[in-house]
Amino acid sequence: MRGRPVTTHRVPNRLANEKSPYLLQHAHNPVDWYPWGDEAFTKAQSANKPVFLSIGYSTCHWCHVMERESFEDQEVADLLNQHFISIKVDREERPDIDALYMSVCQALTGSGGWPLTVLLTPEKKPFYAGTYFPKRRMLGRMGLMDLLEQIQAKWGQDGEAFSKLGDDLLTELQANERKQRQGDGQHNDEPGEELLHEAFRLYQSQFDEQYGGFGNAPKFPSPHNLSFLLAYSQAYNVPQALQMVETTLTSMYRGGMYDHVGFGFARYSTDREWLVPHFEKMLYDNALLAYVYLEAFQITGKPLYAEIAESVFTYVRRDMTSPEGAFYSAEDADSEGEEGKFYVFSREEIEEALGLEDMHSYCHVYGITPEGNFERKNIPNLLQGLPEDMAERLGMNPLGLRTRIEEWREKLFAYRKIRIPPAKDDKVLTAWNGLMIAALAKGAKALQKPEYAQAAGGAADFIWEKLRREDGRLLARYRDGEAAFPGYVDDYAFMIWGLTELYEATGNVTYLERALVLKDGLVTLFPDAEQGGFFFTGVDGESLPLRSKELYDGAMPSGNSVAAMILPRLAAMTQDVALKGVAERTAIAVGAAATAYPAGYSMYLKALLGFMGGGKEWVLAGKREDSALHSMLAQVQQAYMPDAALLIKWEGDEQLVELLPHLADKPALGGAATAYVCRDFACREPLTSLEAVKELLAAQAKGRDE
Repeated sequence: MRGRPVTTHRVPNRLANEKSPYLLQHAHNPVDWYPWGDEAFTKAQSANKPVFLSIGYSTCHWCHVMERESFEDQEVADLLNQHFISIKVDREERPDIDALYMSVCQALTGSGGWPLTVLLTPEKKPFYAGTYFPKRRMLGRMGLMDLLEQIQAKWGQDGEAFSKLGDDLLTELQANERKQRQGDGQHNDEPGEELLHEAFRLYQSQFDEQYGGFGNAPKFPSPHNLSFLLAYSQAYNVPQALQMVETTLTSMYRGGMYDHVGFGFARYSTDREWLVPHFEKMLYDNALLAYVYLEAFQITGKPLYAEIAESVFTYVRRDMTSPEGAFYSAEDADSEGEEGKFYVFSREEIEEALGLEDMHSYCHVYGITPEGNFERKNIPNLLQGLPEDMAERLGMNPLGLRTRIEEWREKLFAYRKIRIPPAKDDKVLTAWNGLMIAALAKGAKALQKPEYAQAAGGAADFIWEKLRREDGRLLARYRDGEAAFPGYVDDYAFMIWGLTELYEATGNVTYLERALVLKDGLVTLFPDAEQGGFFFTGVDGESLPLRSKELYDGAMPSGNSVAAMILPRLAAMTQDVALKGVAERTAIAVGAAATAYPAGYSMYLKALLGFMGGGKEWVLAGKREDSALHSMLAQVQQAYMPDAALLIKWEGDEQLVELLPHLADKPALGGAATAYVCRDFACREPLTSLEAVKELLAAQAKGRDE
């Protein structure tokens, strides 16, 4: 963890031995914290004390607030240490624990969030849950001391009542989970087109015509919603779906959620206009956003979308990449105890950085005012208009203004760099790295820039070498030389996605081999044999009161949705009918849940569109040095084909043919570059000219390739 000073005046507690940046933030609290584990629960049982469980993550603003108000407070610590066993959990290391107890909080309160506060019996049964608590009751909100004093008193009177309450809660959660998996009960058929159309109607009803996005404040980027709408627009020729995406993508970029000085996107906007962000930056948001901006570029050809995606990659490669090539997890919203302090400017600071004349121009373009737009400071933004729209008013040509803007940005970036930066969560999460690998590989294909594939390959190699046990089991987290925690379904599904995209970007069969190894792990460790789809934890995972199965696409898509999207591509690549069946059962399982509210399952809906498109596959065969083959490959890689797999058969590549024997009968005809286009395991006549490839791609884009 970098950038956040650690208090050293107290004796460290047990968390000082942990690797998690979040746990280490609490290592000098006077609270006698335990990490999650047998020691804590054994102690709770022997002492007959309830467990106080606090779950958060290192860049969580309200986690910092609760720490300052309560966990650094000796009075709170004394109460916890005397009457409770206190456990701290990093939700990003243990999403299985977080998912279970967050569902408890949502069942009890109707909402959730972090910090997550849960009271448990020594048997891990939850009986009370909430989120942030001030130290004492405030503005109608229960205070932590008030809560703990009540629980302590009642525990001494009748601890068994809490155990029964925990049993009842777990029973209710099991029933709710079964109900979710079964959907609304009104759709008995397999999921199909009506589910897609119903989702589109829901997005239409929630769409903000003026600023893009869905609903009012706060607004989350939800890139997979946009990704589905792009695919839906193409599949059904619905211009309005594309317009919804373009309005949203442009508005997010123009607002302050996008960092116009250092690049990258913040986690969400607190307002309707995308102006004031919650300033923390998460790797997963930036990966998924870069991916959908690239998809929009593929469909529209508009350079702005490519530029935004590339700026995200600049940020990630500059600030979020370890020396070994893996990607860090997040950057904090707070610095020097204030949210957003690192990112905002006064008008005087702009003048100090740029000089008086350029300050006036910059302030005009980026909405900088003397009174400010955020706590008397300014978040640079383009809500007034894009630079090309501002050029005439400034008496400049658009190209000249773009050049000046980049000069201003570099000066402000250097000026800002002198400040104390927000803390960086420098742990490496397998799942989130999988998402960024997929995005960078997508960039390498869509933009024909191999340096992005190289960056993705560095992270993929790191994961393969450092985040697998000797038996091949994927692990979830790496930090400070230690890899830990058996990987979850997200780790497997997201890495399979990333490796598959990386293979398609490079033609390096090693990445495809690795994807297939992980596919075997996914279907072996996580299957729900009864209902289809995959559990969140493997059969070898820790036994918790409930084994969850996540289907809903939230801030990140669920592992089940990504599996439903990527497994059909692997089935097409390998001609594996059994794997296609696994993918279909996954799609049916998620589809049953999606019927209740299809707009909450957008990545799954994109996968469903792919199923209905029917297992498309492109095989390009030829000599590695043949420029004609590379021209064909570039055309296919740059095309928007979300439901198609790509195989690259270099002449003499025995490793690929050994892996995929069906490619033996797809040679380069007459030694010339050849394209085979297949669907549902049946191929059309091979193509041997670049023009023929272009014509077919154009026809496919318009839905006329049958």
